[in-house]
Amino acid sequence: MARRRKGRQVDGLLVLDKPPGVSSNGALQQVKRLYGAAKAGHTGSLDPLATGVLPLCFGEATKFSQFLLNADKGYLSTFVLGIGTDTADADGEIIAQASAAGVTLDRVTRR
Repeated sequence: MARRRKGRQVDGLLVLDKPPGVSSNGALQQVKRLYGAAKAGHTGSLDPLATGVLPLCFGEATKFSQFLLNADKGYLSTFVLGIGTDTADADGEIIAQASAAGVTLDRVTRR
């Protein structure tokens, strides 16, 4: 006998603008709870410090998520050069600082 899922049948795709400070799974769980959805999943992970588009799939739309996971994606990033933190990210305490005055766009590579 199959186990019944808790929650109601919600089918569809929600494009979430994920705020900073929450993980992709944390955002998914909050939205899943909000809608009372029985089945949900996200289509890739964003770092908790990152903001941006996070497609969430519900119910039958979870079958479509594999195509979004394998799709080409692009990212836009902002960097602060010359700062070192104790956690190696923007949340840490600054432990080192160096001048980045000599860095020009010509010296930065783009892939």
